[in-house]
Amino acid sequence: MKDARNIIRSVQLSEKGTMLMEKENKYFFKVDRSANKVEVARAVEELFKVSVTKVNIMNYAGKKKRERGVRYGRTASWKRAVVTVKTGEKIEFV
Repeated sequence: MKDARNIIRSVQLSEKGTMLMEKENKYFFKVDRSANKVEVARAVEELFKVSVTKVNIMNYAGKKKRERGVRYGRTASWKRAVVTVKTGEKIEFV
C-alpha cells in the first residue's frame, strides 16, 4: 500500500468546500491521480484519526494554455476527493 502522505496531496479550501464542511461534514482533498476510493479513505483515517463513511472522486483534465507563439502547452491533470466523515467528528486544519 502507498504511504498516506503521498496519497493526500493537499486540502482544498473554497467557499463551496467550507459550506459543505459545516453543513454535511464533507471535506475536499487534492489526491494522487492513481489513488482509488479505498486508498483515500484509509489515508484520511490514518492522517486525521476520523471515521470515513463515504468517498467520491472526480478527475479533472488539464487545460490547454497558449504559450508566447503559436504553440500550446497543458496544465497538469488532477484528481479531487470529497470525503464524508462520520457525524459528530471533525477534521481540524490548523
